[in-house]
Amino acid sequence: MDESVVVAPDWLAAHLEDPQVRIVDARDAWEYDGIGHVPGAVSIPFDSYRDETDVDRGTLPGPDAFAELLSEAGIAPEDTIVAYDDTHGVFAARFVLTALEYGHDDVRLLDGDFSAWNRDYETTSETTEIEATTYEANPLSREASPLVGFEAVEAALERDAVLVDTREEDEFEEARIPGAVRFDWREVVDDETRRLKPRDELEALLESYGITPDREIVLYCNTARRISHTYVVLRALGYEDVAFYEGSLTEWLANDGEVESGEAE
Repeated sequence: MDESVVVAPDWLAAHLEDPQVRIVDARDAWEYDGIGHVPGAVSIPFDSYRDETDVDRGTLPGPDAFAELLSEAGIAPEDTIVAYDDTHGVFAARFVLTALEYGHDDVRLLDGDFSAWNRDYETTSETTEIEATTYEANPLSREASPLVGFEAVEAALERDAVLVDTREEDEFEEARIPGAVRFDWREVVDDETRRLKPRDELEALLESYGITPDREIVLYCNTARRISHTYVVLRALGYEDVAFYEGSLTEWLANDGEVESGEAE
C-alpha cells in the first residue's frame, strides 16, 4: 500500500516524536477523553468537519471553517497528518478527503483504527498540549478535485464508467443509480486484525466486482461518508481515475435522477 496515503501502526509508532507528524483522532470527544487516545493525538470529532447546511459543497464544512479547525488543533499546512477513528477508519477517511480537498498536501489514514492500535501500542488519557497556528486552506481547483456533481455523474453513465455504491444491501435495493455495482466499503477490512486486507487480496476482491485500475470509477453512497474510505483505499492501491460523488444519492434523488430498485441482476 502507498505509505503516502495509508500508514501502518508501526510507521506511526516510529514517528510519534516527530514534531511535523500530527495525529488526528476523529472519534467523539468523550472517547478521546474517557477511553484514551494515541499519544500526541488531537481531538477533531467527525461532526466538527461536516456541515449539512452548506448547499453548495454538500457536507464539506467550507475552507474557512476547516482552516479555523486546523488552526485551533495546532496543525500547519506543511505537517504530515495521520487520522484515525475506532470504526475501521470510515470517519477518519472523511477527514482525509476533506483535508485533501482543501489543499493539504500530506494527509494519511492509519491502517486500522484505535482498537487495532491498542492491541500493540500504548495509549494515553493525557490531553495533548496545543499551540495554535494560522492555517490557510488552499482548495483544489474544479479540474484537480476528485469531487463531481450531478451532471458529471450523468455524463459518466453515458461512458464505460463503473458506478460503485458502497451502501448496505437494503439501501441498494431500495434505490440506486442505474447500473451501479454494490461494494460494501467494509469488505476491504479484515475483521480479525481490524486492518486492511493484504494488497493482493484487495486487488482480487475489487477485480471480482469489475473495479479495476483501467476503468473510470465513480463512487457514491448517501452522504459521502462511506465512499471516503473506499476512495482512500483505491488511492493507496494506485487507482488514478476515481471520481467522488459528494452529493451522492441524496443529491441524485433531489435532482430527480433516474434510479433502479430491487435485487441486482
